[in-house]
Amino acid sequence: MPTFHVKDLDLAPGGRRRIEWAAREMPVLRLIQERFRTEQPLKGVRVSGCLHITTETANLAHTLQLGGADLMLCASNPLSTQDDTAAALVHYYEIPVFAIKGEDNETYYQHIHSVLDQKPHLTMDDGADLVGTLHKDRTELIDGIVGGTEETSTGVIRLRAMAGAGELRFPVLAVNDALTKHLFDNRYGTGQSTLDGIIRSTNVLIAGKAIVVAGYGWCSRGIAMRAKGLGANVIITEVDPLKALEAVMDGFRVMPMAEAAPQGDIFVTSTGDINVIDTHHIEVMKDGAIISNSGHFNVEINVAGLANMAVDKPRRVRPFVEEYTLPDSRVIFLLADGRLVNLAAAEGHPASVMDMSFANQSLGAEYMIRNADALENRVYPVPAEIDAEIARLKLQAMGVEIDVLTEEQERYLASWQEGT
Repeated sequence: MPTFHVKDLDLAPGGRRRIEWAAREMPVLRLIQERFRTEQPLKGVRVSGCLHITTETANLAHTLQLGGADLMLCASNPLSTQDDTAAALVHYYEIPVFAIKGEDNETYYQHIHSVLDQKPHLTMDDGADLVGTLHKDRTELIDGIVGGTEETSTGVIRLRAMAGAGELRFPVLAVNDALTKHLFDNRYGTGQSTLDGIIRSTNVLIAGKAIVVAGYGWCSRGIAMRAKGLGANVIITEVDPLKALEAVMDGFRVMPMAEAAPQGDIFVTSTGDINVIDTHHIEVMKDGAIISNSGHFNVEINVAGLANMAVDKPRRVRPFVEEYTLPDSRVIFLLADGRLVNLAAAEGHPASVMDMSFANQSLGAEYMIRNADALENRVYPVPAEIDAEIARLKLQAMGVEIDVLTEEQERYLASWQEGT
């Protein structure tokens, strides 16, 4: 069995420099590292991680390693790997990594099987492909697994569907649903990194453009907020009446995708659902429309349908930009093959926001190991005390102080006798 599979180990020095740069923006993780180094809460625990192999993830991996974990990593998306980071993890941190940017689907799943070959006690997933593969193809390993953690919205949706059908065979902690994750990572991280990916790949001016954002969950509202801040005319499409109403109250135009399609210059999906941009939408788009996705899987845009509509094979006009020519001579530009544009065409979320997300992963892993015997085979929320501790540590690192309730205030909040 190969001990690792990365693009080029000679990239490792540059990867280590970028990992160290990211670490400077991750003070909460550093504080956890200090405790983990002493207490070793994950000593002897085999952890298989299917995550985006980025500099921020490298700092999470180092934290788990300091906590005693025996860790192996693979990519959670074929285009999200930073090859220099993968090389550095292997060369300097001695963590087996199976990830190459641009790997095909066959290699992607071979890599997942490679990290499962270590017979993990704990899974760490971003999109639930690792857990899905376990339940479909590697069921003989499940009895040895005490639990898992899940990083992203799409994965939590899949896992809750498995649990609802009675098919989830070990407990999983929904790290994505921690307030210190989705209120910050999903909103500020996805918002900034998605616009970063679009700008890097196209170099278009955002100001004055009509940008259509599909969905108004935490990721989409972050994208909409950042696009508005750059001067875009933002249109929201939604299926949830409450989220649509919130978007209206936040000052955005809201309409069905079929109505938005002829108006948009740039389209971004971030819903977790399939064919949010479909062929009938593409049929009415402007010449030169740019379509992109920031959801976890490359299913939100009907890429196969777009290819069938085109009169010829797509032409690569820039890195991560494919030009599709339609029968009426209109061209449509697809970014990053319909995969998450923020990681394929840029560097993903900034380290300072991933600091909180990966603090949740680290403390979540510790929680799962300590409480394994008491947990059932379902999806659990991150305990409120972990959320609060991460927020406290983040404020401390930022030099921000807050008030503390007096004894009188605590008594008042715990009583009911006093009124008007």
